[in-house]
Amino acid sequence: MMGLYPTAARSGLMSCHACHLLSPIPPLSSEGEAICPRCEAPLHLRKPNSISRTWALLIAAYILYIPANLLPVMTVISFGKGEADTILSGVKELIHAGMMPIALLVFFASITVPVLKLLALTYLLLSVQYKSQWRPRERTMLYRMTEVVGRWSMIDIFMISILIALVKLDAVATIEPGAGAISFAAVVILTMFAAMSFDPRLIWDSIEEKT
Repeated sequence: MMGLYPTAARSGLMSCHACHLLSPIPPLSSEGEAICPRCEAPLHLRKPNSISRTWALLIAAYILYIPANLLPVMTVISFGKGEADTILSGVKELIHAGMMPIALLVFFASITVPVLKLLALTYLLLSVQYKSQWRPRERTMLYRMTEVVGRWSMIDIFMISILIALVKLDAVATIEPGAGAISFAAVVILTMFAAMSFDPRLIWDSIEEKT
């Protein structure tokens, strides 16, 4: 049944990665490449080196995810004494303080979402490399969801920034960001770039090759 619905490439159409305009394949420019008629960005049937770039960014995110959870994300200094907190210890402190909704929000945004995003991108990459034909529509939807929810992983970094701004107003205590916060921010940024580098149209290529 998939053969009844040809892709844009088979129909002689190209989608711009910059402005998402779907248009007939234009003639090559003097530099030997197709140019988007609306925004003049270079056009490609598939994102160049999509799989290798996504793997590189994803592996880097996996590596940085370890210090992001082991190193302190912030240090509270009160009356000359400092106490460092990791993401998990911060969640525990929020629970002990009776702020269960905030604790759940931080745990979901800082632990659950990054792990699920890493696993989802890994699964999508492996399915493309092994030319899987299982549920392409659902896999495309999984990619769209991964791309959308990834930015919400930064919510605890925003909370740290707000806390620093508030507590700096008081001379009694200060809050300083730790190496864990930097590593975690790097993980979020890398996974966002990995999602942007992945080309979901590759999911449908193996199905079109069969037809």
